[in-house]
Amino acid sequence: MEHVFLNVLNIVLPVLICAGVGYGLAVARAPFDNKVIGGIVSKVGYPTLIISHLSATKIQIATFLDMMAAAALAIAAFGVLGFLALRLLRWPVRAFLTPLMHGNVGNIGLPITLLALGDAGMAYTMAFVVVVLVSIFTVGMWIPAGEFSARKLATSPIIYAVVIALTLMATGSALPQPIAKSFDILGGLSIPLMLLTLGHTLATLRTGSLGRAVVLTGLHLVLAVGIATTLVWLFGFTGVERGALILCCLMPSSVATYLFIDQHVPEYGPEVAGYIMVSTLTTILVLPLALAYWI
Repeated sequence: MEHVFLNVLNIVLPVLICAGVGYGLAVARAPFDNKVIGGIVSKVGYPTLIISHLSATKIQIATFLDMMAAAALAIAAFGVLGFLALRLLRWPVRAFLTPLMHGNVGNIGLPITLLALGDAGMAYTMAFVVVVLVSIFTVGMWIPAGEFSARKLATSPIIYAVVIALTLMATGSALPQPIAKSFDILGGLSIPLMLLTLGHTLATLRTGSLGRAVVLTGLHLVLAVGIATTLVWLFGFTGVERGALILCCLMPSSVATYLFIDQHVPEYGPEVAGYIMVSTLTTILVLPLALAYWI
């Protein structure tokens, strides 16, 4: 048992250390522009990472598409069940549904699955990341804002990166060597920058009362276990696909959702920030248990 937890610690600890460096930069008030770095990751890092990694990873395109479908169903399930729970609790749906629906599969999910499940695990997690990112910048923006913009979806570089990657996977083609090397370098920026941004953002969030945060974290974990179990059975996932899906469902609330809440329903911003903080800290306990006993 000690050996199992040591292996798990070797997976989780590097992620925590990198995020801790970002936290330390915020505490030291070092220059760090979240908006600029976020733009680099979303417009350059993510697209090049998706293309370079998927085109070089030998996975079946059908299973990759199944993972995208499972991700869409997971988000929908979190949305429907979360909506019902929030209405039952009489808490504002516009403020809490978006962070309840969307997990932090980019900042935490990608590095965790890479370390725990290897390149194939990271590739399947990318399928989940793509769906979550599309959902955050469409439905996730629409819920707190009360409006929907198709333009955001049509102009997202991630959509076109997925199309290119799937085409390369389906045809067995490869990028020209200079482009492939360039994409490897640019895509390699994503994970360290995401982890630094995660730590920095957590250090600068204004948190409010943590009562709702604890309840929402518990609700999310219960939903995550139920949804992951159901989807694994529904799609018949085994091995790496199963592990990647479970980890993605267990991810804490996405930091990116806080921006929309702070912009459109700012009176609930501190409470949402508290939820993101508590759910992220809870992951430190949840992931080792999941990796040791479930995955």
